[in-house]
Amino acid sequence: MLRSLLRVALALVALAFLGYGLATNWHQTVEAVAAMSPLAVVGAFAAVLAGQFLMLVAWRRILAGLGTPVPLRVAGRIMFVGQLGKYIPGAVWAYAAMMDLGRDHGSPPRRTFATISLGLVINLGVGLSIAAATLATQEAVRQAWYLVLLVPVIVVCLHPKVLTWGLNLALRVARREPLESALPGRTVAAAVAWTALGWFVYGLHTWLLSGRWDLYVIATGAYAFAWCTGLLTFVVPAGVGVREGALVLVLGPIIGTGPALAAAIVSRVAFTLADATAAGVAFLLGRQVSSSSATYAAQNGSGSTALTPDRNLSGSPEA
Repeated sequence: MLRSLLRVALALVALAFLGYGLATNWHQTVEAVAAMSPLAVVGAFAAVLAGQFLMLVAWRRILAGLGTPVPLRVAGRIMFVGQLGKYIPGAVWAYAAMMDLGRDHGSPPRRTFATISLGLVINLGVGLSIAAATLATQEAVRQAWYLVLLVPVIVVCLHPKVLTWGLNLALRVARREPLESALPGRTVAAAVAWTALGWFVYGLHTWLLSGRWDLYVIATGAYAFAWCTGLLTFVVPAGVGVREGALVLVLGPIIGTGPALAAAIVSRVAFTLADATAAGVAFLLGRQVSSSSATYAAQNGSGSTALTPDRNLSGSPEA
């Protein structure tokens, strides 16, 4: 009971911070949206949702590779609902929420912790690589050349042996048990591929908001650079302000500071609304899975609701 109340309290706090972020930028947001094509704004929101789905597929592959295969909607509940904690100041809340939700669906905290950490590392590596490849001629990125040095370090760290050692070290620091097995190389490769695809879909939203139909490549790199900058500034919840500043820094010299600021504001709102939408849908779908699982267990005289590795709740093989 106490655990459930704590979850509700944390969810309300996260939503309050999320709402505060929207409210403080409300007038700027209204003005920015009014100056844009409605189709561009709607298309940008749809692109963000599509990109989040692809990132979820990558995240689920990592979790399965570590030993906890779950249906996509269960993975969505763990990831999307849990990551609302990123809107609360302090880096631990999203981790804590996702680990707690993972435990409900048969994922030991150490596996969820490792999945979150690896997902962030892959996102950072792919994002920096895309930014370096697409923005090499942009002055703002050339001044941040030192960030590109992280790419070869991340590539080395993604080798299965190095990766397992690093994750177990992080688990020891967090006072968690080590992983039972190493993450297969093919799982890492699949996660990188899905993540890269997700980044290119995210680029569509920046491209639409920029108002320049010839800027898809630069717009994709601009958002990748901005997101990575926000992530590395981990003391700021969800990179608020930092990400927008980095996006304006790249797009401003190309499309003008005003349009770049408008694109940055609407981008933030699109992601905030997409986070809330994905969390709401995943919560409802996840509850259906939990309810079906409990019914199945009761009918078969079992107290366990854990999913078997190769079958979902409907009895059909998981993709």
